[in-house]
Amino acid sequence: MRFLPVGPRTLLVELADLDATLALFDALLANPVEGIAEIIPAARTLMIRVGPGFAADGALAAQIMARQPAPGTVRRETQVETVEIPMAYDGQDLADVAAHMDLTVAEVIAAHQAATWAVAFCGFAPGFAYMTGDDPRFDLPRRPAPRTRIPAGSVALAARFCGIYPQDTPGGWQLIGTTRVPMWDLSRDPPALLRPGVRARFVEGVAEVHPSAAIPQPQGQPALTVVQTAFPIVFQDEGRPGQGGQGVSASGALDMGAMRRANRAVGNPSGAPVLEITLGPVRLRADQPVTLALTGAGRAMVEGQAMPAAFALDAGDEVMIPPPPAGMRSYLALRGGFDVAPVLGSAATDTLAFVGPQALTNGARLYAANNPATAIAVPEDQPPLPKPGEVVELPVTLGPRADWFSDDMIQHFLSQDWLVTPQSSRVGIRLEGDAITRDDARELPSEGTETGAIQIPHSGQPVLFLADHPLTGGYPVIATLLPSALDLAGQIPPGARIRFTAAAPFHDMKVQP
Repeated sequence: MRFLPVGPRTLLVELADLDATLALFDALLANPVEGIAEIIPAARTLMIRVGPGFAADGALAAQIMARQPAPGTVRRETQVETVEIPMAYDGQDLADVAAHMDLTVAEVIAAHQAATWAVAFCGFAPGFAYMTGDDPRFDLPRRPAPRTRIPAGSVALAARFCGIYPQDTPGGWQLIGTTRVPMWDLSRDPPALLRPGVRARFVEGVAEVHPSAAIPQPQGQPALTVVQTAFPIVFQDEGRPGQGGQGVSASGALDMGAMRRANRAVGNPSGAPVLEITLGPVRLRADQPVTLALTGAGRAMVEGQAMPAAFALDAGDEVMIPPPPAGMRSYLALRGGFDVAPVLGSAATDTLAFVGPQALTNGARLYAANNPATAIAVPEDQPPLPKPGEVVELPVTLGPRADWFSDDMIQHFLSQDWLVTPQSSRVGIRLEGDAITRDDARELPSEGTETGAIQIPHSGQPVLFLADHPLTGGYPVIATLLPSALDLAGQIPPGARIRFTAAAPFHDMKVQP
């Protein structure tokens, strides 16, 4: 067992194999450690987050180690149900799978149906379950080159796992068939059909599928209309932490401080939903009298006049938000709040996983919730924001996979200024510079990734994960941004440069016996 640093409230536990990982996962569920808020299991690791007031340090690691089951411990029976999944064996790779297993296609189908598939963990996309089977012959390689699009409902195999793609997505697994059973359905509780502990059996046939229930839409007169926006506008709040078991990341506002300042400026609870506006220009029309607040990068203009942080509009007035000279994102709060249906307890729009309200474009109408509001806060200062061409220093914790790179490469990573490219988004900031390389071309089994993780893909060009990042990833993470720097990272525009600073060299967390 190794303990690898991720951040002040997150660590990664690395174990020998999947069986040892799931045995420790079971042990921590049966005998919880005080302070642990969430555990993200993966093929050989557990990513462990602690709650406020707790630290991911050696003392926590010692408590986890004390719960390690004895070698050879059999997993306790935790499954809550067994689901039957009708499918058609019509996958493009079925013949290749049969050849690899030295079986006929009919024998592959029979073996796949005879196996019991247990959900080990979720990730990659909401509702995507990594299922392990009891037939060792299904240890299959990935495709030599991934496909750019795999249709939703595809049943696929790779390594020891069987998975069903919940939505259209790229992927490199071996496709053996399709099912009409939805893996992710927000009208279900919980939305994910397959979750850790659930078992699945596959049968040949066609499922009867019922349409999902429609999400209630606001009624009455809108408060605001989007007249013009250069980029889609999204609702954001404090996100939906704690949903990792369904393969859902937290999402939420990229600049939490700016979001909370906007709400306080109009007397809303600090975590109420707001509009996150990327760059500009944006024009909004008031369809009834409203009180608004804008924070972050943008400045509100009404009839050519700059508005204070909080301002009122009469019906018919328009507010213009020009492209900001510095920063990247602005946050617009409505006094009394927006009437927007929460998904899994949050109004945050996850742009990668397609969880939450739809993005807003020209013509979108926004409705008021008319929640009770309190006195507005004293105007708060806006921290300075970076401009294109400027160099921004971001502090990091080296790890959890810094030991996959040489000391010279670590220094190479820290000593250069990385250009922020226009391909950046809420999923992550794509950087460009002198490539980071490693002598060892090993593949990293998928493992949990934290917001702020800096992945090094095969190209050697880092990707800094932001709020809508995948829950798990398969490229080594050389460093992880400190949580205190996430707001600033969310405001860095294309054309700016980032220099990463590390307070201490990488080392495994030391645990006292």
